[in-house]
Amino acid sequence: MQLDHVTIRTRDIEGTRAFFEAVFDLTTGQRPSSIRRIAGYWLYASGKPIVHIIGSYGDGFDHSAEAIDHVGFRLDGYVAFRARLDRLAVAYSTMDLADIGERRLFLRAPGGPLLEAVFSEPVPLENEHDIQ
Repeated sequence: MQLDHVTIRTRDIEGTRAFFEAVFDLTTGQRPSSIRRIAGYWLYASGKPIVHIIGSYGDGFDHSAEAIDHVGFRLDGYVAFRARLDRLAVAYSTMDLADIGERRLFLRAPGGPLLEAVFSEPVPLENEHDIQ
């Protein structure tokens, strides 16, 4: 397992993007088409999107404060990991991003922090969807 990315929620998307580009020499890159409805950017280092920036407004959630929204972990074995969550009765939601060949599971740790498990695996055609 390795840290995949961090998502930062902010009221100043453009300022936050400019800050990370200037301070950490990150570059703005592609985002999957199915999540472009969410305002934000993916910032890349060495060809990998390691900082995701999203807005803290307009999505129906109470995201009034600047915060780290969630942390993503890159793992192997989507089916086995999902079975483990089912066996442990851990609630999760799914997101398949066919255009970048990734499958994702979102779950909450005790106390509420949002975690994302990211798997580089092809998405079966019948399962292509956004977060359920």
